[in-house]
Amino acid sequence: MHPPISTEETCYRKRVQVLDTDMAYVDVGEGDPIVFLHGNPTPSYLWRNIIPYLLPLGRCLAPDFVGMGNSGAAPNGSYRFVDHQRYLDAWFEVMGLKKNIILVVHDWGSALGFAWAHRHPDRIKALVYMEGIVRPFLSWDEWPEATRGFFQAQRSRDGENLILQKNLFIEYLLPLRGISPDAMEIYRRHYRNPGPQRQPMLTWSRELPIAGQPEDVVRIVESYARWLSTSPIPKLFINGDPSGFLIGAQREFCRAWPNQQEITVKGAHFLQEDAPAEVGDATARFVAKVLAGQIAPLPPGKP
Repeated sequence: MHPPISTEETCYRKRVQVLDTDMAYVDVGEGDPIVFLHGNPTPSYLWRNIIPYLLPLGRCLAPDFVGMGNSGAAPNGSYRFVDHQRYLDAWFEVMGLKKNIILVVHDWGSALGFAWAHRHPDRIKALVYMEGIVRPFLSWDEWPEATRGFFQAQRSRDGENLILQKNLFIEYLLPLRGISPDAMEIYRRHYRNPGPQRQPMLTWSRELPIAGQPEDVVRIVESYARWLSTSPIPKLFINGDPSGFLIGAQREFCRAWPNQQEITVKGAHFLQEDAPAEVGDATARFVAKVLAGQIAPLPPGKP
């Protein structure tokens, strides 16, 4: 297998000025762009073992979101969804990504990617997603019981203590997912210092569209969810067994999206860690078929 590719390797790390800060990213290969978007709290290092599978098929790009991984901080210290959206929009433009884009997304990267695709459907060739935010959670009952209390607590007055001081997103949640010691050390590296360095993790958690809050994020997710329910763009849904939070009614909702293939791999939330070979192979096979014209957008009027 090809050695891992991520911004943790200086030979792959690139930087670009984006608005009022800088973003680190990977940019390898040639051809149509294949863009990998990570979530919380894992930077693009999460894709290190997946990118090599796609390297023969196109130009693979994977940014670290602002305030995460090796990217610069937001000068105003704000890391809401709309802030990340603003920076990511600018990054797409700076990178010159204009057409035939294939998005490979996970966790909050799915929300950012789906929202971007919704606003730029003519620039999207295909979507690959796993453990994504496919629609708002109507109530806390839809959130997995195993971690419900942890995420609810982050929305309380104790949230700052749990995340900014105790760093429990890294020290409690990730170990629950069986992350390897080596990967844990990389994920821990970017959040060693208590306080503002850890703010992106807490803000992301508080942005989750649950029970109607936050209202602006709920509106954005509802909007792209309606669009995806009818979009003819080719899609690959990588389901996890037992999965993390894309379960129950959420999973059944996205399973009904048109022009979609589905595969299941063994794993929880971080499928790229649990089953890298399976995720990489399935993504590469799907992308190869899309590029060969074997999977195309549905013609108008087709279900």
